[in-house]
Amino acid sequence: MTSTSAVPHAGQLLERARFAAAAYGEYDHAAVARIVDAVADAGHRNAERFAAAAVAETQMGVVEDKVVKNRACSRGIVDFYRGQDYVSPRIDTARKIVEIPRPAGVVLALCPTTNPVATVYFKVLLALMTRNAVVVAPHPRARQCSADAARVLADAAVAAGAPDGIVSVIEDPSLPLIEAMMSDERTDVIVATGGTAVVRAAYSSGNPALGVGPGNVPVFVDASADVDAAARRIVASKAFDNSVLCTNESVLIAEDAIAAKLTSALTRHGAHILDADATQRLREFMFPEGQLNTDVVGRDAAWIAERLGVRVTPKTRVLIAPFTDVVGEEVLTHEKLSPVLGMTAVADAPRGIRAARAVVRIAGAGHSAAIHSEDASVITEFAATVPVLRVSVNVGNSTGSSGLETNLAPSMTIGTGFVGRSSIGENLQPENLMNWTRIAYNADAGVTMPNFAGLSPWRSPDGPVPAYPRASNDSASAPPAPAGRPAARRAADPGIEALRAELRALVAEELAQLIRR
Repeated sequence: MTSTSAVPHAGQLLERARFAAAAYGEYDHAAVARIVDAVADAGHRNAERFAAAAVAETQMGVVEDKVVKNRACSRGIVDFYRGQDYVSPRIDTARKIVEIPRPAGVVLALCPTTNPVATVYFKVLLALMTRNAVVVAPHPRARQCSADAARVLADAAVAAGAPDGIVSVIEDPSLPLIEAMMSDERTDVIVATGGTAVVRAAYSSGNPALGVGPGNVPVFVDASADVDAAARRIVASKAFDNSVLCTNESVLIAEDAIAAKLTSALTRHGAHILDADATQRLREFMFPEGQLNTDVVGRDAAWIAERLGVRVTPKTRVLIAPFTDVVGEEVLTHEKLSPVLGMTAVADAPRGIRAARAVVRIAGAGHSAAIHSEDASVITEFAATVPVLRVSVNVGNSTGSSGLETNLAPSMTIGTGFVGRSSIGENLQPENLMNWTRIAYNADAGVTMPNFAGLSPWRSPDGPVPAYPRASNDSASAPPAPAGRPAARRAADPGIEALRAELRALVAEELAQLIRR
């Protein structure tokens, strides 16, 4: 799509979403819960289908692991937040404050190629829980599976009573279109998950944005750890979906006292330890000119080993590349997004903690780290010293920091806080997509506050949801061509058709604005 045609198309998408958001913003908790459950069920039913579609389209990851993520980001998300109410007013009689929830409005959800469907599920459900409309912007390399998933969720939402247009998707994502939507004043908040360039563009758009920083996770195994359990968890985590989650371990740091034992355990659980020559070939293949070769992202260990000329067994799940110095010039200290793990050894726990801090300072500040230890003092020092906002203990970090195997909020969007140049420091959750209007009474005990219990300005819809107004010549509502007059003739001149499309978009936009006045 050209920059000329992108602006009116962006306006049409956003105006339709605004119309839906205005209607949905008046729904009560019961109606919202019904819609959210229906959408989660639809996502869960299609978890296997879309997992396979994502791997086929992107050539990244493992179908079985994507099924796990799709289920976790559909019913799993809803079950985690079940009992939470993001719609009804909250009343604090002791503080004499009443809080009324206010949705953001229109959420522009930028989704990555690494976790496309799970991220669509996740962002759509968070938007619906908080009475927002959401426009899904897929990554071009995951366009089809993302768009198909968004349409399934949209159909489920409308069937359960949501306004048409509450979930929409950019069918043909392009840079001009995404830029136009990010900068449009009708976008109320951008939720950006992807590379650093995408997140920075969102922050520079002029609209509110929730973005995340890159991961580069150090994992430290100290002398007190259950070494066999640590090895098993690290290999499983590193192999999970071929390491496309940004929470996957990147650099393994082992205390000398258990390093040899850990290496043996890693091998037993499916890791292959590369020798010095193979490690050098890995550096050259994975980081040509110091930059990550994106061909390796989401590929399995055997595929990468074959490119190195290394023979591995069919059971090999992870490649481990030993190195000595934790410095920025060592490419193995950088994020890899593949089942390749750098490994180094240190004399003691304090040096291990310093090494983990050095890894994060190279890249991944604010993101996450992991430690396998039974020593509370070491764990505390590790968490206080390494500049990250989540530390997983005795669990694989892929599923630990993302909340799939811990009690952190399950999330496909990991905030890195101030140190990571992110606007949020927690795992993205519903609260991030709304504000609260606070009714605050005089604190003087002599001034009474009336009883607000049971009061709510919202209602369940009591009839059909008004349809989004369309121009009579809009392609979605226009009658079929008369018999004997082929539609192809009408589209013979691409320039005329492009002009008509722009005019239809502008007319529909103006009609929507008139209806809402």
